[in-house]
Amino acid sequence: MMKTLFSADAPLVLLGCGNMGGALLDGWLKSGLQADAVYIIDPALTEKANRAEMFQAFPEANIIARADDLPATIHVKAILVAIKPQMMATVLPSVKPALNSDTLLLSVAAGTTIANFETYLGSGIKMIRTMPNTPAAVGKGITGLVASSNVTDDEKHVAELLMQAAGETVWVENEALINVVTAVSGSGPAYVFHLIECLAAAAENEGLPADVAEELARHTIVGAGALLENEPLTSAGVLRERVTSPNGTTAAGLDALMGVDCGLGGLIRETVRAARKRGEELGG
Repeated sequence: MMKTLFSADAPLVLLGCGNMGGALLDGWLKSGLQADAVYIIDPALTEKANRAEMFQAFPEANIIARADDLPATIHVKAILVAIKPQMMATVLPSVKPALNSDTLLLSVAAGTTIANFETYLGSGIKMIRTMPNTPAAVGKGITGLVASSNVTDDEKHVAELLMQAAGETVWVENEALINVVTAVSGSGPAYVFHLIECLAAAAENEGLPADVAEELARHTIVGAGALLENEPLTSAGVLRERVTSPNGTTAAGLDALMGVDCGLGGLIRETVRAARKRGEELGG
């Protein structure tokens, strides 16, 4: 399917090819997107070292440094914006001449609203905000999406196919909820990594060597994730109950972890709320 979505005459443009942009591009190419059907625009390519590295990573793609270098004969079908939010004001205006009335715009930038994009590119643009997360780099990401009101169902399907190259996708109904998606899944991998740090530190505190504690904590999380993936119709709560024998060691640990006064549930609520509020601040 990816092979037929775009062509050399109606290409996909990737604006920014850092960690997330590169992970998505790698997924698209593996999913059948033809290299001549994608243009990579990356402002970092003004430096020779960056240019050489980019050409080595994606030798068959059309790699350019500026939107001005796009051929005048092509009809840009979609642009995925993967530059840092602080670069938007300088880079986005240069892309405006490449837009057509039916060009679909997608963004993976946290905190940059549809209204922000309209400031640079004009009202009436067909815009989809997305929030993938870092497991996209290994094809295990999940992306939340929200669309402007003028985006069609077919265009939403195109967005799904593009983001599913990096993992799963979910839609939300209004743009404000993208900040919640960011707080949960966008930032969530960092929370899980910190949980591993905390488990390892606790194990070390109870007498285990640091390397053993780290290995136990890491593989516990990896294994638990694999169980979740293997049983997609079983809730995390049910899986927790399966592990928990009455009056056993797990039950004793959960009594502390789920305590009313200082339990993990309240802490996670505060964590997600803080990240959501910061997303709102970034969006102005």
